[in-house]
Amino acid sequence: MNIETSFCLSNKCAEHYWARIVQIDKDTVCAWLNRAAQHCRLVVLCHWRDLSVTECQLDELWSFVHTKDHHLAAARQWCETYGDAWVWVAFAPAWRLVVAFVVGQRTQAQANLLLDRVVQVTDQHVPFFTSDQWPGYPTALLHAYGEWYQPERQGERGRYPAPRCRPPPNLLYAQVVKRREKGRVVEVTRKMVWGSADELQARWAASATSTTINTSFVERDNLAWREHNRRLARQTTAFSKELPWMEKQLWLSLAYYHFCLPHLSLREELPTPEPTRGHGSPRQWRPVTPAMAVGMTDHVWTTAELLGFRTPAPFLNTLEAIQHLFPALDDAHPDGVGNRLRRLARWGL
Repeated sequence: MNIETSFCLSNKCAEHYWARIVQIDKDTVCAWLNRAAQHCRLVVLCHWRDLSVTECQLDELWSFVHTKDHHLAAARQWCETYGDAWVWVAFAPAWRLVVAFVVGQRTQAQANLLLDRVVQVTDQHVPFFTSDQWPGYPTALLHAYGEWYQPERQGERGRYPAPRCRPPPNLLYAQVVKRREKGRVVEVTRKMVWGSADELQARWAASATSTTINTSFVERDNLAWREHNRRLARQTTAFSKELPWMEKQLWLSLAYYHFCLPHLSLREELPTPEPTRGHGSPRQWRPVTPAMAVGMTDHVWTTAELLGFRTPAPFLNTLEAIQHLFPALDDAHPDGVGNRLRRLARWGL
């Protein structure tokens, strides 16, 4: 089985069916998926460094692992399962680039980890952040960018107040507030949380994408994730049985989306149309991927080029320093093997 076939297996998320087609064991397919995901993770982390992001949109994408939350109580009587799993996404609209993502529960700790990863992969410039009205985002932004200060004591006696955290002057943050009735959005308002109107107008004047406070780009990217990754579909039989496998699948689809898949909105018009093969019309547009828009590469990668990329040794030596933010993916058993081992453990074998 070549690397092109192995990537197609992961993208379709149908290991059992493809194992029958190419006449190999499904555990062999899962082993190849594990190797491809581990490699794509290194490729992404190698290139995601010192990004000069000016605008960053934050959002959460719902999914589940093994069992949905409303079936979780009954399912745990049979075996331990995970339930709802949220994919936290930080998105740079100018490049259509996913800056960072986190897989986990919808908790404050996961939101803090997302912003910590954003700080790790960006430069010293603080982006302009927008998000929905989830209350944990301001706390996460203060956790990542906040400045601690000592408030003055009120009066001449007594202990000093506890240190407090405040946003720095260059941190701009706004929210898109949606009011729903019977599950439908009936009103959308915008709220500036940190920053002034003049600073916001200056950012919009320099922006090539947004003209108002919005989360449209990251929400459209969430749709692309659901279309390209079957495990994220709302109604699917290809959901992940274990959390590590879901994250591995996301690293695979993320690397393919950024390096191998041209984005229509990023294409560039050619000064002179180029002839195409056969008798077709001349090519008028140059395809551009998000990685090309950032400047990480100058051409569209093939799948073989992605999976055959040699990660530089100096970068591998720095992995230990970012282990607390990007822990190594667990070498979990393939879904089939893991289920068999759990059954044997319950039976005492």
